[in-house]
Amino acid sequence: MKIRVIGGGIAGSEVALSLAGSGLSVELYEMRPSVSTGVHNSGDFAELVCSNSLKSESLENASGLLKEEGLKLGTHLLKIALKHRVPAGKALAVDRRAFSEEVTRLIESHPLISLKREEVYELDTENHINVVCTGPLTSERLESFLRGMFGEDLFFFDAVAPIVDAESILTEKAFVADRYSNGDGDYINCPLTQEEYSVFWRELVEAEVIEVENFSDRLLFERCQPVEEIARSGFDALRFGPMKPVGLIDPATGREAYATVQLRKENSQGTLLGLVGFQTRLKWGEQARVFSLIPALKEADFVRYGVMHRNTYLNSPLIIDPQLSARDYRRLFFAGQITGLEGYVEAMVSGRIAAINVKRFLEDRESLVLPPTTMTGGLIEHITVAGRTPLKPVYANFGLLPGVKGRGKVDRNRKKVSRAREDLDLFLERWRLDHNDL
Repeated sequence: MKIRVIGGGIAGSEVALSLAGSGLSVELYEMRPSVSTGVHNSGDFAELVCSNSLKSESLENASGLLKEEGLKLGTHLLKIALKHRVPAGKALAVDRRAFSEEVTRLIESHPLISLKREEVYELDTENHINVVCTGPLTSERLESFLRGMFGEDLFFFDAVAPIVDAESILTEKAFVADRYSNGDGDYINCPLTQEEYSVFWRELVEAEVIEVENFSDRLLFERCQPVEEIARSGFDALRFGPMKPVGLIDPATGREAYATVQLRKENSQGTLLGLVGFQTRLKWGEQARVFSLIPALKEADFVRYGVMHRNTYLNSPLIIDPQLSARDYRRLFFAGQITGLEGYVEAMVSGRIAAINVKRFLEDRESLVLPPTTMTGGLIEHITVAGRTPLKPVYANFGLLPGVKGRGKVDRNRKKVSRAREDLDLFLERWRLDHNDL
């Protein structure tokens, strides 16, 4: 029975490498570059589109806990990400190109992975194992097929931030620092005075945006809100959001600026810088005009403009079980953002879980379902069992984990982390004794 992995993004690449690494032959289908998504820039596998940040590594953060769990589970792409990290304080950020190039090389050179550069728009669930990892940019024809299978049509919109050439930054108008001096100075900060901010805010809220079919504010995912939409919610909204100056002391004045834009390295050389939190659907000419009002970006060379795109995901609690297979089609599995998970690491880890369960399905053995007290288990339980319908996209957060008693939020979260680590270690120890894998 053939195993077909559809989609060569983050989740699909993880599934293919995991299955091939366990000795199973895989057909990996990727429609790029012959069929464009409108957002990807290449045909490489595991291309990072929205940002180069995989978020915090700190165990005080839910994303940090998820990374630790993912590494214990043997997630291939997390290991590769660590090899290509770039400085970003407590966050794990990677060199986009080096990361995707290594993933591509590993996939193209693996003897058990057969590449199919073509669009898949229907699934044979009788004769093949299918693992759908088409992510938020599922083609219209495949989306139509899935809608026919499940009778569900859900989607939301998110946006990508622009990237500038580091050499075009006016360094005399910027300073290097991490918030509260916590780090090695991994961010370039572009301060604005109250007057400069006022001008910037006014031009931003009045700038022309690209019209997107079926666009609606209610369909914007919280963490990918376009910067102009945040600005329209109030004059100070940006100053409490992506332009928050708190903890960033400008050495030129010895105090916090009125507002600050942070730039983060997009590659290991630091020649490309992304505007942190500046996802946008402004027209490209408007992006150059409005963002150049930020003093340090007055002469900025925009090497990639921000874009907005429609994301597709399933109403998973009605469709998918905790093994990440379809309830009504046992040979059909899903992983990544199409399940309603949001985030790079979430996609990687779900791909690893799906691959393990495909192998165990073929061997007619017990599926791997992690305890809901772990971050990975909590995420999967939410999208398959506990989440409300219609499902809203979810990323790693401590609210997914069962409650504990503690003195305040920080203490409770620490106890959740401690319990999650203990439960996962115990689970994996027993699993390896019983099943001799992982």
